[in-house]
Amino acid sequence: MMKSSSYSTVNMEFYLIYSMSKWINTYFELLPSIGILPIATSLLRR
Repeated sequence: MMKSSSYSTVNMEFYLIYSMSKWINTYFELLPSIGILPIATSLLRR
């Protein structure tokens, strides 16, 4: 029972990291076309 529990936890963590990396890749691909980059840099400089 413990083995399947740890397996599902590892599976969930892997899926979470995978989906997050996909979202980050999509975000950085869309960032220049939207033009949020100058806004983000001006906010970070404050």
